[in-house]
Amino acid sequence: MRALRILALVLASALSACATTAADDVESAWRPGYLWQSVAGHLRMLGAARPVDEVLADPATPDDLRQRLELSRELRDYASRALALPDNASYRRYADLGRPAAVWNVVAAPELSLKLKTWCFPVLGCVGYRGYFDKAEAEMLASALRAQGWEANVYGVPAYSTLGKLPGSVFADPLLNTFLRGAEIDLARLIFHELSHQVAYADGDTTFNESYATAVERIGSRQWLAQGGREAQITATESLDRRRAEFRAMTMRARDRLDALYRSDAPDADKRREKARLLVELRAEYARWRDESWGGDRAYDAWFDSVNNARLGVLAAYNAQVPAFERLFEREGRDWPRFHAEVRRLAALPKAERDAALALPLTSAIR
Repeated sequence: MRALRILALVLASALSACATTAADDVESAWRPGYLWQSVAGHLRMLGAARPVDEVLADPATPDDLRQRLELSRELRDYASRALALPDNASYRRYADLGRPAAVWNVVAAPELSLKLKTWCFPVLGCVGYRGYFDKAEAEMLASALRAQGWEANVYGVPAYSTLGKLPGSVFADPLLNTFLRGAEIDLARLIFHELSHQVAYADGDTTFNESYATAVERIGSRQWLAQGGREAQITATESLDRRRAEFRAMTMRARDRLDALYRSDAPDADKRREKARLLVELRAEYARWRDESWGGDRAYDAWFDSVNNARLGVLAAYNAQVPAFERLFEREGRDWPRFHAEVRRLAALPKAERDAALALPLTSAIR
């Protein structure tokens, strides 16, 4: 029973994690129905998981899956050995969920603000998204929020972390079909990212938590590729990363313009008109990048077709402090144990002190 109570607490946070009044942007999510879908969905996933060694030994395992599992085992060992990430049972079992996402997250923001709506839980604090194992339930919540005046989006999440707080290997986060079959670099980044959440976690600070994990995945994956014999992957990854960096820069410029507009003293009617103009401008800028620099790759079309405050807000949460964590990694001598220890120390500080410390230039001392 104690394990199930811990499971309930962690999952309530993790799945609103990777509603009562329209006026409030912070709300308790401690509802029996939501809690039950969190626990039941996670237990079903755990029930489908088998040890990687067992799946590899099964003659019925397809060759492509076998190759990906062997790669995942290599990446998992590398994460602990070279990046000082936890050496535990996480990502050492495999489950095929028979669906394209582990969970579906709902994010929401007001019409004239980029501040994400947050859902709060006893013990584990607040997060800027709410997760569901059933996409239809996520869409229902998003529809209800839109009816209350929020801008909302639903997006699939390939993995989530239970923060390593559940006891025993049977409760450890497994590998999933939702992320196993992508590019090698994406698998590496996801494993490194999710394991990072077990190292340091600041209650109620989504930007800190996700930016830290994103920094670990980027630095760690570059280190992984640099081991040798991966020149073709390095070239392909550099090209992909340039495109992703251009996407982030483009969207962050638009976000900054919108944020300045929303914080201005202009009347709401003027804000709405200027907001519409800025979003049209953003879509046009994207179309130029897509057609002139990206070879017509339409991978981001759906994102820009539904761009709104919620999409821009959650994107910032995953990237806003990444450069600060990359500076911190350099400041700690590129030493992974020292870096993680300093992040844990920062996570224990009040948010204002944490943000101020991360804002220091490279030559400054954090302590």
